[in-house]
Amino acid sequence: MTSAELRAQFLSYFSERNHTIVPSASLIPQADPSLLFINAGMVPFKSVFLGEETRGYSRAVSSQRCIRAGGKHNDLEQVGLTGRHHTFFEMLGNFSFGDYFKSDAIAYGWEFLTQQVGLPKDKLLVTVFRDDDDAYDIWHRKIGLDPSRISRLDEKDNFWKMADTGPCGPCSEIYLDQGPTVSCGKPTCAVGCSCDRFLEIWNLVFMQYNRDATGALHPLPAPSIDTGMGLERLAAVSQGTSNNYTTDVFRDVLAAIGERASVTFGNNLQTDRSMQVIADHLRAIAFLITDGILPSNEGRGYVLRRILRRAARHGKLLGIQEPFLHAIIPTVVQSMGEPYPELHSSSAIIVKTTQVEEERFITTLAEGLRMLDQIIASVTTTGDTVIPGETIFKLYDTYGFPLDLIADVATDNNLTVDEVGFHAHLDTQRQRARDAGGFGKTAVNPVYKEVEKSLRVEGILFGPLKPTDYDTLEKEAEIIAIIRDEVKVSEGKAGESIEIMLNPTPFYAEGGGQVGDRGVIRGPEGIVEITKTLQPIHELASHQGHVLEGRVRGGDIVQAIVDRTARFDTMRNHTATHLLHAALREILGTHAKQLGSLVAPDRLRFDFSHMAPLTNSERDDVERLVNEWIRENIAVHPQEMSKDEALAHGALAFFGDKYGEKVRMVEIGDASKELCGGTHCHRTGDIGAFRLINETGIAAGVRRIEAVTGQGADDYAKARDNELRELASILKTTPADLLSKAKKTIGLVKEKEELVETLRQRLSSSQTQSDSARVRTIGTVQVCSQSVGKATPEDLRTLSDSHLARMKSGIIALASTDDGNVALLVRVSKDLVPNFHAGNLVKALAPAIDGRGGGKPEMGQAGGKNADKLDWVLDEELDRLIRDAVGARTSTASS
Repeated sequence: MTSAELRAQFLSYFSERNHTIVPSASLIPQADPSLLFINAGMVPFKSVFLGEETRGYSRAVSSQRCIRAGGKHNDLEQVGLTGRHHTFFEMLGNFSFGDYFKSDAIAYGWEFLTQQVGLPKDKLLVTVFRDDDDAYDIWHRKIGLDPSRISRLDEKDNFWKMADTGPCGPCSEIYLDQGPTVSCGKPTCAVGCSCDRFLEIWNLVFMQYNRDATGALHPLPAPSIDTGMGLERLAAVSQGTSNNYTTDVFRDVLAAIGERASVTFGNNLQTDRSMQVIADHLRAIAFLITDGILPSNEGRGYVLRRILRRAARHGKLLGIQEPFLHAIIPTVVQSMGEPYPELHSSSAIIVKTTQVEEERFITTLAEGLRMLDQIIASVTTTGDTVIPGETIFKLYDTYGFPLDLIADVATDNNLTVDEVGFHAHLDTQRQRARDAGGFGKTAVNPVYKEVEKSLRVEGILFGPLKPTDYDTLEKEAEIIAIIRDEVKVSEGKAGESIEIMLNPTPFYAEGGGQVGDRGVIRGPEGIVEITKTLQPIHELASHQGHVLEGRVRGGDIVQAIVDRTARFDTMRNHTATHLLHAALREILGTHAKQLGSLVAPDRLRFDFSHMAPLTNSERDDVERLVNEWIRENIAVHPQEMSKDEALAHGALAFFGDKYGEKVRMVEIGDASKELCGGTHCHRTGDIGAFRLINETGIAAGVRRIEAVTGQGADDYAKARDNELRELASILKTTPADLLSKAKKTIGLVKEKEELVETLRQRLSSSQTQSDSARVRTIGTVQVCSQSVGKATPEDLRTLSDSHLARMKSGIIALASTDDGNVALLVRVSKDLVPNFHAGNLVKALAPAIDGRGGGKPEMGQAGGKNADKLDWVLDEELDRLIRDAVGARTSTASS
């Protein structure tokens, strides 16, 4: 069967057994700081396994796209070395959330592989966790496997965890014996061997525990099932091959690579390796960019950059010198576009991003090779035979050089590399990147968990926090908890900063890029000013502020009052953000995807994918279109529905945002449909006006727009008008004539600058003839030295040009002083360069002025902070150095 048929059959098999088919999630985990990427099919269901979220089904099946190129699961360096490792792959999985457990999971797995796919039963073997007698008995007694085909393995092999913390449990793995022809041949070869004979096909995880930050295991609310099987491996065994890359999954992409490189896959191990790397990495590149990741120097963008540059490097190994990856992207899109139609809509940005990044890498690679040559020369000169690990890592980190490339070049020069030191620096960098990005950290303060638990016991919390009543700005509520200094307390007093939990609340909690509401809570004995509202836990809103007077206590019945002006200004900016997104997609293309946003009362900020700055015309068109929609006074229509239904209506969802089964779609006529839980205007006319005030680049392929609306737009226009009036007053003209007056003034300034430069050169020329220049002959070499007082480096170079023009041949040393700082410049005419080196001369002179210097053979420069010996440097020390060089040359000639 083809990979498409296998995918369809897997989904159909479990659908017929009451499993809900769940579409693949984005590669970016939703609101999960512990992971860089989704690396397994169960990740989108993590909160369900933990009991933090409930869905409308207890059984699910999916074909989930995954990336394993960072964090705990990282196969990047293995890709190409084997026929079964990938950075990007599809994981087929069936899941039970407190429904069936081990017996049914094992039975389903066995039946699907043997009856649906048709794998031979006598070639299948299984493993179980060493202490899991239940799983062992099911395989032996229910399925009928002989004990010789069941292996008990330790935690390393048969206890699965998604990350350092989170859901985990013992597992049972199903292997296929591919025969002795692909065996390592060792007598110890058995299940678990790293060779290709025993191939792991399917991992059945019996999800029983949640591991906390201390490593302790806690039972999950209900035992569950999580299984994972790579579609690529299943295709390989189904199609009778031991190499995933010889299946239909990669056939078209490999053909396109081979055509580009004039090679054929399967004829040479070295070229096969490079072709496998490129084919795998192209799929990862396409899906990462589709999901909103762009190349950068940190986090997910850094992983994409490494993958892309590694693919480009292997293109070089195949003899492809020009950028080529972008040209094969359409083949990837075509081969994967049916199950993932989003690839088609993102095709243009994938191609453009890939091309720009590859062109940049070609330039960087040339610079890196020059750097590597210098490193090898330095190591060889000192007599060492090992390139230090720190040096290797700098090349790897700065220029994207793979370790194997550095090792190959080192071997060619009879050197080795310090791989241990390299990996130590790499591990440090990875940890630093994870810390900077927050990956692997637990975002929730334990006090919130404590509050949630106590409220649930009291029966106050029954489910996810309901969206605020968007039209209600004041509501009677009960204080259900108070926190001060990260500790739950019974009351808050005047002057204290506290957090209050209310039931219910009219306050909007920060989320989806929109800041939380501010306002006031009035109790029977006190008043609290709320400056920020957050949602630290799915079911809890934290109203943060300080007690203005009196006190508030748990159980108080209070009036919760939202700041009306701030809420309405925020609503204007949020609805305008949706219109801005729609206008960018209309003007620039559908590749302009939202990558981040900030919606506040005073402004909005919008980050989106685009490879170039907006032109003035594009900025004007975007602003005009948004204001047209505002003037049309279109109704803003929010409605709740299932996520799948909303997406089917054409609503845009944003990767990284967390969505439940029920979502809120905000529809603005034909202009915009987005999933959004924020506050909005009732009609676009409520926005008033929209002004785009700034557009900048914040990363490669990421642009940022800042804008204002309503009163903010009026204030912005008035501020610019006042600035124009003030500028007109300074230039002694009117605002109407300001542009022509500014052009005239700039023209006059340029004329004056040219005059100043002419006078400067004349001054330098006259100084050349002044008495301060000392000219003499040492041997046959003319020498000129001069101290010119205060002068810029450009002045010294201009003056040295005048001296050289007059002398034709010779050595010039010039110095200037300015507030105790000394600048030295030495020039050597071209005819003397074989015998004199300006950089070496100035380097020898520099210590006398407490400085350092160097340079090229024809010109060297130095800077210092001691002018006491300057005359001695320009006369005696310079003459001595030249005499020594002349004497050495004469001695050599005589001998």
